Amino acid sequence: MHSIVRLPAALLRGLFLAASAPALGLLRGAPPPLGGGRAAGPTSRVRTSLRAAAAEGVFAELVAATAGPTVLTGWALHLGASALEVGFIAALPQLAQAVQLPAAWTTATFGRRRVAVTAVALSRQALLPLAALPLLPLSVPAARAILLAVAALSAALAVVGNNAWSAWMGELVPARLRGRYFGRRTALCTAGGTLAGLGMARLLDAAGNGRAASLTLGGLELAASTFGAITTALMLRQHEPPAPAPAPPSLEDAVRPLRDPDARAVLVYQVAWNASVGLAGGYFTFHLLHNLRAGFTLVASHAAIAAAARVLSAPLWGRVLDRAGARPVLAACSFAAAGLPLLWLATSPGVLWPIGVDAAIGGIAWGGHALATFALPLEIGARRDRPFQLAAFSMAGGVAYAVAAAVGGVAAAALPPEVAALGRAGGHGLELLFVVSAVGRLASAMLALRTDVRGAVSLAEVHRAATGAARGALAYVRILRR
Repeated sequence: MHSIVRLPAALLRGLFLAASAPALGLLRGAPPPLGGGRAAGPTSRVRTSLRAAAAEGVFAELVAATAGPTVLTGWALHLGASALEVGFIAALPQLAQAVQLPAAWTTATFGRRRVAVTAVALSRQALLPLAALPLLPLSVPAARAILLAVAALSAALAVVGNNAWSAWMGELVPARLRGRYFGRRTALCTAGGTLAGLGMARLLDAAGNGRAASLTLGGLELAASTFGAITTALMLRQHEPPAPAPAPPSLEDAVRPLRDPDARAVLVYQVAWNASVGLAGGYFTFHLLHNLRAGFTLVASHAAIAAAARVLSAPLWGRVLDRAGARPVLAACSFAAAGLPLLWLATSPGVLWPIGVDAAIGGIAWGGHALATFALPLEIGARRDRPFQLAAFSMAGGVAYAVAAAVGGVAAAALPPEVAALGRAGGHGLELLFVVSAVGRLASAMLALRTDVRGAVSLAEVHRAATGAARGALAYVRILRR
């Protein structure tokens, strides 16, 4: 299905209205003065930095729209990649988490801001060689090898940069404003990225195949390089709060987070959850494009519905997170996202409505989940342990995701078709992965209730977190209707 799918006008209007409030709050002086009076000195520097961080996030979304997973999948399909190679590309951001410990060592040695700016800038320019592929006399296997190499390099550099950036933002954003700020930043970035993604998808569908597709994909890489340069300039406008001079870390620094029972409980959840998600997570886009014969525009429309839900819910989750903490939000969103893979069992080339339901529920659940997983490591342990704590969580989760994705791809190819398709006539061989992923997610959501060793997160807390966000969403919808 390659026809353009148009979003309802009400959805786009809601997207813009939802984005406008957080955008104005971030760019017209939010967050409020830390001392309660007029902004001056350090407070003014924090405001300037946070406004630059919000703008940088929007342009980072433009980079993702023009050179992110969907475009890389487009490159892979254009170059005749196999399902396993497509799955590998989709899993690269998680597989690259294996470099988290070297990333933490680099952050601790050379400083958060310096490493973040340098590594993020390099990661966003690493894909630029793809722009030259349509102009070079390369064989298809050679072009595919270049695609895999530069995508892997970009993903590894992004991990180094994200480790440093997370530790940097943990110091830059005041703790009492963290949930609200990142909730609003997420809404603003998601709105911008969604609109860019829809435009990108329309370009790819219009380009079709052959030479036009190559030139379009190459042009998108040039656009991503330009947006990446803008993000670097915006990151340079953000200051680094005072901190002790960086010193080479010791082995003790690296293993200290693993000795904390609280951190270990989160680590167990990260491994279980990411393995469950990774088992099928790398194959949803492939399933849409290849098995369901949907065009890039439909893929982007699915992302747009999820983004609209995320724009509306992220600020609300941020407020709940500030009041209740990260753990109840994490558990509530884990349960909400657990059954989503089962919706894909009802899809076929002529039955695509379940992916709309998946997008709406997933946008809400994954928006809160992302905020909670970002905030939770910042609530645990001492400040000096943050780079290594972030590294431990991200590496464990990323490696679990990548290994599970590889296992899922091999299993789908190796199992008898009737087993992989759960005996369904006309099945696509991914049905078993979807079911096992859903069961694993549900089991992992139970582990989210045990992420606080001082006392398990109660179901009552999870209920309060979920209903608090739902009530806020209903109030917000009423405001939009007026």
